[in-house]
Amino acid sequence: MLRRLPIIATMVVLLAIVTMVRLGFWQMDRLHQKEAMMARFASAQSLSAEVAWPQGAAQRQAVQYRHTVFDCSEVLSVLSIAGRNKHGQSGWAHLAKCADAGGGRAEVVLGWSRDPALQQWSGGKVSGVFQIAGQYGARITATTPPKGLEPSARPDPRDLPNNHLSYAVQWFLFALVALVIYVLAVRKRLAASDERG
Repeated sequence: MLRRLPIIATMVVLLAIVTMVRLGFWQMDRLHQKEAMMARFASAQSLSAEVAWPQGAAQRQAVQYRHTVFDCSEVLSVLSIAGRNKHGQSGWAHLAKCADAGGGRAEVVLGWSRDPALQQWSGGKVSGVFQIAGQYGARITATTPPKGLEPSARPDPRDLPNNHLSYAVQWFLFALVALVIYVLAVRKRLAASDERG
């Protein structure tokens, strides 16, 4: 029977199945990495000690979800975006795009309100929770908002997407479907060949 299998089609299907299975295991590996990262972030949330404002990508990873201080020396713009307060109510988060004295840039989530009208803010030091997010890859959510605003919801690592398990299952199912379709096609081809022969 092996001699009657279509060689090129069999090799292509086997290569595709091996690739899909490898992608499934890669997603499983990514799942474990993401879970470890989220556990690290969750433990960082419980630390009360303040850390220095991060300089560079490596430091940003190390201080995610930690308390820090950012000095906004220049307010570039202020805008309102959809957001939640610390009680989970929907409304408007008031966000400032800032530059510090060294030219670094960050977003500052000033606070929350039901009113989308922009709050006037002239900058200064902001104490809050750091997160890699936004246009500049650096965002701080103020612990104490300016007058007229309520505290925004704190950044939470549980909000990070973690779809790796579903992606892994999809790749394994794709491999299984490819195998089933191949087996059915070969059986049909061999049966037709037997009828002719």
